[in-house]
Amino acid sequence: MNPCPCFFRLGKGRRGSIRFLSPPVFLSSDLQLLQWGSEGSLNHRDRNSTPQPLLNPRGGLLPCCPGAGRGRGLGAGREAVTSSRRRKNMAGASGLGTGPGAAGGDGDDSLYPIAVLIDELRNEDVQLRLNSIKKLSTIALALGVERTRSELLPFLTDTIYDEDEVLLALAEQLGNFTGLVGGPDFAHCLLPPLENLATVEETVVRDKAVESLRQISQEHTPVALEAYFVPLVKRLASGDWFTSRTSACGLFSVCYPRASNAVKAEIRQQFRSLCSDDTPMVRRAAASKLGEFAKVLELDSVKSEIVPLFTNLASDEQDSVRLLAVEACVSIAQLLSQDDLETLVMPTLRQAAEDKSWRVRYMVADKFSELQKAMGPKITLNDLIPAFQNLLKDCEAEVRAAAAHKVKELGENLPIEDRETIIMNQILPYIKCPEVRLNIISNLDCVNEVIGIRQLSQSLLPAIVELAEDAKWRVRLAIIEYMPLLAGQLGVEFFDEKLNSLCMAWLVDHVYAIREAATNNLMKLVQKFGTEWAQNTIVPKVLVMANDPNYLHRMTTLFCINALSEACGQEITTKQMLPIVLKMAGDQVANVRFNVAKSLQKIGPILDTNALQGEVKPVLQKLGQDEDMDVKYFAQEAISVLALA
Repeated sequence: MNPCPCFFRLGKGRRGSIRFLSPPVFLSSDLQLLQWGSEGSLNHRDRNSTPQPLLNPRGGLLPCCPGAGRGRGLGAGREAVTSSRRRKNMAGASGLGTGPGAAGGDGDDSLYPIAVLIDELRNEDVQLRLNSIKKLSTIALALGVERTRSELLPFLTDTIYDEDEVLLALAEQLGNFTGLVGGPDFAHCLLPPLENLATVEETVVRDKAVESLRQISQEHTPVALEAYFVPLVKRLASGDWFTSRTSACGLFSVCYPRASNAVKAEIRQQFRSLCSDDTPMVRRAAASKLGEFAKVLELDSVKSEIVPLFTNLASDEQDSVRLLAVEACVSIAQLLSQDDLETLVMPTLRQAAEDKSWRVRYMVADKFSELQKAMGPKITLNDLIPAFQNLLKDCEAEVRAAAAHKVKELGENLPIEDRETIIMNQILPYIKCPEVRLNIISNLDCVNEVIGIRQLSQSLLPAIVELAEDAKWRVRLAIIEYMPLLAGQLGVEFFDEKLNSLCMAWLVDHVYAIREAATNNLMKLVQKFGTEWAQNTIVPKVLVMANDPNYLHRMTTLFCINALSEACGQEITTKQMLPIVLKMAGDQVANVRFNVAKSLQKIGPILDTNALQGEVKPVLQKLGQDEDMDVKYFAQEAISVLALA
């Protein structure tokens, strides 16, 4: 039997179960144990000689073979190494050194934690394996650079069969492993395990492996890059499974700049092949990296190769590919001249803005500001503004909302001399849908900075009035919530003239949620404009509603008093609001009367003692004798809370 360089070996436990022994143990044909000596060389020991630190008193080494480490099912039933003594023996046998202070047969406390980590690499408990993988650098430091390269990395490469979270942690750790394998000269040693990880089924593991490969690629010399890294990329790009080909897409841009001209041509050819791959997932991956790859190519190659790829991907049968091509358009546009953009890119972009899939149109709207900057002012005015108008009135709400979010940035990026004219004449008139208008209003402070409040108010006022009277109550509710923002931007005079009547109209809406929101809105307006404004403008209109024939509107008066009392203070509450509340105690509708009791309980703490004892207490006592049980209950509760007994 030939020596086997596996990192772990299986041994027979005390009770016949399988347990893992620490490295490095090798079984040769003459049944001799090969153990690391003090200078890192292999020492031969007879099987019957002493000490035999790797063997249990009743066990022996099992024959080893490639892949003897734990696979999906290997190691099941293995007795966990739990006792301190057995773990210390493992540390002593780990071969981490036999010099002064090294472990003997009874173990060395300094190596005990490392032995535990090594043992837990193959533990059946996923969390223990995960914890050990996260401390892989500690194991590598203890083993040294040579043993890390010759034993640890091959072991990791051959056993890429584990839970996804373990593989994810491994992919992340290997990205920072260059110093632990001997520096940049040996960075290529990290490629095999990462190549395996880049082909697994789980996307997040592949992405992390690609990220680590990109990081390690920068540590290769140009010679090593062509000798080791470029072949890896080619293998992934020509792999049988789509997983490897999708991973390859993220590696072209990091190896291309430092490759020779001949190799560059091969890399471009490989990328072109992936852009026309039969599998949609591969084409998506290629489309997502198209812009990044374009940035490292020569300008001639961008025009002759990347632009045709962009055109093909933008007309792919899968909308998930087409929308990623739109994203790549931003990077490609930054590399080309205005003339080239007009002739090579704009026809495809116009097509994307009118794509049959709303997801593609959404991507155009979402990337509109970036496209605007990349295309320049001339193309923006001639081509992008008309496209933006269509996006603002798109049949899909998501597209319209995405476009509305870009109005502020679009305005900021326009030439200053044309900004106001374009927004007033070519943008705002196309804002017809409620959700788009609401988006504009919600960002009113930002839009105000771009075009000014005077122009904005003239343009938006009709839209605000229309939204305030929209048939859908949720639209009306949304505009109410933005009213304090509007008030702050437009000022008290404009608000009183144009919007005050709307706020009062909402108080008698047939939907309770609207009436409730309108009540809270009044409180916020008082906080913004002050008590004097409330006393002169709001309070009189609210109190008039106490005589409304509809009992729901009379109840709204009480709700408004509850909300306004704290904001208006003691004087206004006592002199103007309290008399109305007390008068309503004699209302014919029981719902109104028990809400009077609740209102008196609410405003009671604001009133002075004289008003409480002289005016509130008698009314509550009377309500406490009411024929309606609910009125009696709330009146008695108010008396108890206000301590009027």
